[in-house]
Order: sequence, then structure tokens, then C-alpha cells
Amino acid sequence: MTRRAGTLIPLFSLPSSRSWGIGEIGDIAAIARWLDAAGIRILQLLPINEMPPGESSPYSALSAMAIDPQFITLDEVEDFQEIGGEEALEPGLRARLDAVRVAPRIQYAEVRALKELVLRRCCERFQRVESQGDTPRAGAFHEYVSDEGWWLNDYALFRALHAQHDERAWWDWPETLRCRRSDALERARAELAEEILYRQYLQWLAGDQWRRAREQAAGVALFGDLPFMVSGDSADVWARQDEFRMDASVGVPPDAFSETGQDWGLPVYRWDVLAQRDFDWLRDRAHRNAELFDGYRVDHLVGFYRTYFRPHDGSAAQFIPGEQDAQLALGEGVLDVFREPGSEIIAEDLGVVPDFVRASLARLNVAGYKVFRWERQWHVEGQPFKDPVTDYPAVSVATSGTHDTEPMVIWWEEASHEERSAVLAIPSVRALLTPEDLTAIDDAGLPHAVREALLETLFASGSNRLILPIGDIFGWRARINQPATVSDLNWTWRLPWPSDRMSTEPVAMQVARQLKEWCVRHGRT
Repeated sequence: MTRRAGTLIPLFSLPSSRSWGIGEIGDIAAIARWLDAAGIRILQLLPINEMPPGESSPYSALSAMAIDPQFITLDEVEDFQEIGGEEALEPGLRARLDAVRVAPRIQYAEVRALKELVLRRCCERFQRVESQGDTPRAGAFHEYVSDEGWWLNDYALFRALHAQHDERAWWDWPETLRCRRSDALERARAELAEEILYRQYLQWLAGDQWRRAREQAAGVALFGDLPFMVSGDSADVWARQDEFRMDASVGVPPDAFSETGQDWGLPVYRWDVLAQRDFDWLRDRAHRNAELFDGYRVDHLVGFYRTYFRPHDGSAAQFIPGEQDAQLALGEGVLDVFREPGSEIIAEDLGVVPDFVRASLARLNVAGYKVFRWERQWHVEGQPFKDPVTDYPAVSVATSGTHDTEPMVIWWEEASHEERSAVLAIPSVRALLTPEDLTAIDDAGLPHAVREALLETLFASGSNRLILPIGDIFGWRARINQPATVSDLNWTWRLPWPSDRMSTEPVAMQVARQLKEWCVRHGRT
């Protein structure tokens, strides 16, 4: 396996100067140009699945298959240009668009409202001109609907019904729809034909733009993120109700992020039912991800071996399956399903992970994460840090942190004198520092030389994959998410420059040159 360097940047954090207040599919090409100049060959994204109205976490989705329409680049929609583009927007709409573009953080509700209004105008034009005129674009749309019907049909009907019922959860719909009676669904398809077409149209636009974005990324592999679960109020759970337990919710036991564990409020897999059906829904997810990405991170990998859940009746939390042999068989079976289409799989194996799961990943040659700050010899006196150069295996992903951790600069500031000393005692780190650099151990902030040494050590690590959060590359303090909290600061961070200016921004290009130098020096070209 070739050695490659990558960076983690959420798609929503990548707005360009033409974007509508959020990073969009059309912005991938711009950031890929900067990444290419930096020698970075992997762009790791967070999930891009459609989120519920009012939600900003990409890990609670309305669909495991659909791309969120908020990521559509309107400038690349032919129907938008045909109705006049931005110049034809009313003054009030233009003022709202200007406001979301300059907002310091993503204004999800306003971005969605603006795009919804304009995309409906685009769809009306498409139906009136393209569909009625039986144009080549109409033919392409119908071909897409036919090809993607295996997931698109249920999804589009679900979204149409969701909108008809004021975005209420499907379990609050009339019983005939809630229980998916065939006669009720047929009536709904007829009554909501225009709304269903609109939802299909959005996915057609998003899918076409995504295909072009992958082509334009040219040499930068796009890696996705497969969430462990979707929302209970999702097209997938509604369509496959007998495959999920709604009387309990998934979470994690106590770990470094929470002393009491976490309850995610998401439904629980009925693993026995999925197994009887040869894991067909997970197989569908794997194939969908393979269509969209060159590889992907499997979120909460340990949950596919053993799922931790809390029954809603207040009884004790437990794992399913309960026995280790069954857990091992389940996890390895699911990983086989995910790898079936040929995608490169990365296992998010952080938190409380039993030894037998780590041994299983090693046996299957599936890369797990090596987060620098947590890679220590915990059972050795003094708990020294592992040396990334000599101690990280080739089949692993080296990183300084994740989208859930505090940035590296803040971690250093909050570290004790003993922890900092242990970092600077790592041979590969110490070799990159001067005696003067080592005296800065008690400085309030993270010294530039020490930060550079930590980054270069990770570039030099034994891991074939290196994926660094973009904030740690630049030494920024902003964080993407703080687990177990609900805040306007979560999932709303955006780059300090428009993504289409990265290749001309002096600071960004200075960093790119340094990254390229490290890539060459440490064989990540």
C-alpha cells in the first residue's frame, strides 16, 4: 500500500466566494487544487447525507443514501442560470444571500431556506421546459431515476410525506402511512407526484455535481464517512421497520469523552433480522458509498461487533450480541460486506474497544487510528508516548486528532508539565528540536518549533495513511464539534478564507510548501 497524506475538512467548512453560506459540492475542485500543491492526496470528509430540518450534526441523517441538497452548487445548475441566476434574485433575497456569505459561522436554517426557495423555482423550470419538451436533460433525469430507484423511490416518497406532514416524524403520521400499507402508499405517490419529482430532481442535481467534483479533484482521493446509524426518523428505518428496535437507543459506555457514557437517541439494529437478510441494507450502504467515494471511514466500528444500547424502559444498558464469539462473527461479517465493493476501509476504532476487536482488525488488514495524544505505553512506568516512526504499524492511520477532539494547540496548553515532557522525550520528536526549543516546555502556548516537530513526526510515522485535521495543520484553535454538547458552535466552523482563494492566499501557500516538503521527505508522494 502506498504512503499517502490526507487532511480532514468537513464539506460544510469549505465555502468558496460563490457559495451560499456553506461549503458545496462545487467547492471540492478549488480545495483539491490547494491540496495538490501541498502534496496531499486524500480529502477526508464528514458524512454528506441529508440532515433533518433544524439539525446540523452530520451523524443524524434522514437518509443513509441521499446527499444533502444544501450542498448543491446553484451556479452549476443549468435551470438556475436559465431563470436569470443571482442577478435575477429579488433585492430581499439578494440581501439575505449576502448576509449568509459573510456570516462568521454557517447559518443552517437560513441557508436551507434560501436554497429551498430557489431550487423549487429551478425544478418548476425543469418540468415546464425540459420535461414537457422531452429534452436530452429530461432523458438524463429519467435514466437517473431508473438507475437509482433501488434507494431513490422510498427516499423521495418519504421526503414528500415528511413535508406534507409539516416535517413531523413518520411515527406521527396516519397509521396507514406509518405502517406502509400498499394502497396508502400508492395513493400518496399519485397525490404527491410533483413533490416526489422535486426530491428526485434534487438528488439528480447533487449526484451529477458529485460525479463532476470527483473528476475535477484529479489525483486527490475523496474519502467519506459511514455513520454507524441513521436517525430513527429516516427513510431507511421507515422502509425497514422490522430491522430496527425503536424501544431502545444506541450509545457508548463511559469513555474519555463522557464519564457516564453517551446516549445518541438512535434506534438499535435487530442483528438477527439483518443476518437473515444477508445484511442487505448494509450491503446497499456499502455500494452507495463506493459509488461516491474512493474510500471511507467506518464510524464507531466497535458498534458493528457489539452494539451498546439502553432500553427505554429504564432497564440496564447492555451489549448485543452478548457473547464474544458472536460479536467477533458479526463484526467480521459486516466488515466483509463493507469491503465487498472494493473500497478502502478505515476503522474508527477509538474509545472503549476490546482487545479481540483490535486483533480482528489486524487479522483482516483493516487500518485503525493512531491518535498521537492517546498513543502511550500505558502499562509501562511513566507511560511514555509511543514513537510514531518506530511504533505505528504500516496498516494504520496516523493523526493528531479527530473532528471530536480539541485542537492540538489547546491540548498542549492544557497538558501538564509531565505530559509535555513525555512528548518531548519521544526520540523522533526530540531529533527535530534544538536545545533552545526544548527549554520552551513551560511556555503558555504551543511553540511553533514544537508544533512543526509534532507534525513532521506524524508525516514520518510508520503509518501508510496520515490524515490530519486541517486546523492542526495551520495551528488554529477552532474546533468542529464538542461531543455530548448541543451548541451553535458545533458543526458550524468554516475556513477563514474562501476555498477558491486558498491557492493564492500567502499564508495558505506557505503552509502548502511545507506540507509538500514533508510529503517528499517522508515518502508520501
